[in-house]
Amino acid sequence: MASNMDREMILADFQACTGIENIDEAITLLEQNNWDLVAAINGVIPQENGILQSEYSGETLQGPAYGPSTHPSSSSSTPSSSSAFRHVVPSRQIVERQPRMLDFRVEYRDRNVDVVLEDSSTVGEIKHILENELQIPASKMLLKGWKTGDVDDSTVLKTLHLPKNNSLYVLTPDLPPPSSSTLSGALQESLNQNFMLIVTHREVQREYNLNFSGSSTIQEVKRNVYDLTSIPVRHQLWEGWPVSATDDSITLAASGISYPCHRLTVGRRSSPTQTREQSEEQCSDVHMVSDSDGDDFEDATEFGVDDGEMFGMASSALRKSPMMPENAENEGDALLQFTAEFSSRYGDCHPVFFIGSLEAAFQEAFYGKARDRKLLAVYLHHDESVLTNVFCSQMLCAESIVSYLSQNFITWAWDMTKEANRARFLTMCTRHFGSVVAQTIRTQKTDHFPLFLIIMGKRSSNEVLNVIQGNTTVDELMMRLMAAMEIFSAQQQEDIKDEDEREARENVKREQDEAYRISLEADRAKREAQEREIAEQFRLEQIRKEQEEEREAIRLSLEQSLPPEPKEESPESVSKLRIRTPSGEFFERRFLANSKLQVVFDFVASKGYPWDEFKLLGTFPRRDVTQLDPNKSLLELKLYPQETLFLEAKE
Repeated sequence: MASNMDREMILADFQACTGIENIDEAITLLEQNNWDLVAAINGVIPQENGILQSEYSGETLQGPAYGPSTHPSSSSSTPSSSSAFRHVVPSRQIVERQPRMLDFRVEYRDRNVDVVLEDSSTVGEIKHILENELQIPASKMLLKGWKTGDVDDSTVLKTLHLPKNNSLYVLTPDLPPPSSSTLSGALQESLNQNFMLIVTHREVQREYNLNFSGSSTIQEVKRNVYDLTSIPVRHQLWEGWPVSATDDSITLAASGISYPCHRLTVGRRSSPTQTREQSEEQCSDVHMVSDSDGDDFEDATEFGVDDGEMFGMASSALRKSPMMPENAENEGDALLQFTAEFSSRYGDCHPVFFIGSLEAAFQEAFYGKARDRKLLAVYLHHDESVLTNVFCSQMLCAESIVSYLSQNFITWAWDMTKEANRARFLTMCTRHFGSVVAQTIRTQKTDHFPLFLIIMGKRSSNEVLNVIQGNTTVDELMMRLMAAMEIFSAQQQEDIKDEDEREARENVKREQDEAYRISLEADRAKREAQEREIAEQFRLEQIRKEQEEEREAIRLSLEQSLPPEPKEESPESVSKLRIRTPSGEFFERRFLANSKLQVVFDFVASKGYPWDEFKLLGTFPRRDVTQLDPNKSLLELKLYPQETLFLEAKE
């Protein structure tokens, strides 16, 4: 009979030879032939001119080789290997092997990439595709999840004898993790969440519902499971952890488990004599196997006790163990054991006990929104009371009580059997409820236990509405719970009304604040606009002044550069020019007849009428003097002996 590893190789060879992609169909055909590879292939591919026979049958073989025997890595196969075979056909009937397609689902952090390749491809080609998809250099990638030994980039896929569908994952130890600034918010939120782990004990087919905070580590989960199953951490074999949860020190929030519930399966690891092939088969779907951290029991075989005996003794001790460890440092851990032991004694139908401190239970019950608040029920257990078993089995575990508590209460429990635990609860009781309630509980006799405290949160303090003793009936217990619920409902309606009014006031205040903010913004914008306008006016005024100063400087310069005005009785020829301004004023000046026209232009500019802004026009005939050659004399331009000109602004 072929082993499981042999069957995997036979299945891969059968699919490679026949081209059958459907794994179920291939397995069915192989089972019909009792996993005889040659017979199964002959049944699928009828051979008219040749047969399938062993490579070592001694017959003359023809045609191309099929299966692993054609690979260099198969050269070391023994003659008895059922995967060594050849297809014998005449040379004129050479049948080409169709390429076999392999599907890979590759997981990297929070991403999944689907890759489809022929089995003739290499591992390096998968990395090349992932490099483009994930934007990670192939040299930084570690591709894990192969069911065979170590592979490298040059390994051909068909040499690994893989099934059609495969799951792999990428590790990048040389790359930094994602920026904490993008993840810190979501991670912090997950750390504050509570996760429900549904753990199935494989050997006894029993489920445990365990509540853990997101800040708890995987190692803490395994230690608690050890308390429940007596399987030491280093012997625990787990299924269901995400592939990213490779370290027991990882918190549940960072491990990648599902929220709010996640299913796991735990069993006992086989003995060290188990063969490597069997280990690989068992671990094919197992993501993580725990290793001892030094705090668990040493191997019992070193003391002459085998695992079975040790497991039996631990189970017996567990059945007799107390509801809660004495002097428990962590209230959450103590309540985990309480819940597990309660389920072991009285069954799985029981109230859902809050896992955490009493203060955390207050926060959960009293300090949310008014509509979400609940009553807090504190169950005080005592193993030495004659009423305990009856109260727990017949009343506390009644379906009607369990359902009512689940809908309307947060239920928290504590074991008062041990004196240290009793003293610790009384201290908590004094701190949270006051000395009167603590004294009431302190004076209760053992036979009055169990006790059920119904607590309602108020604005300034926590009020104990009722203390229910163990000598009651289901109907009476239900009536007292309902009576407490009526009181709470009335108070809750008032709280809801107050909360709605407070939220309405806060909304009005927020709207007013927003309107005031918008008004301030508008005023500030208006003020800034005015300031900008004033600044712009000041800037323009400065520019105007600078331009005027510049023009005045030019005017003075031109005025100083003018030749002196000749006298009327000058012996030289003199031209008298009369110039009319746009405002109607006149100014006159005498020029030598041989003076250039440019001297007239400079004179007009010195009066504040630069020739690039004004034109000088003649009357008879009408002409634009500024268009004449400024280097010609007045005599040449017929502006002699006298002429009347007028100024006109240029367009």
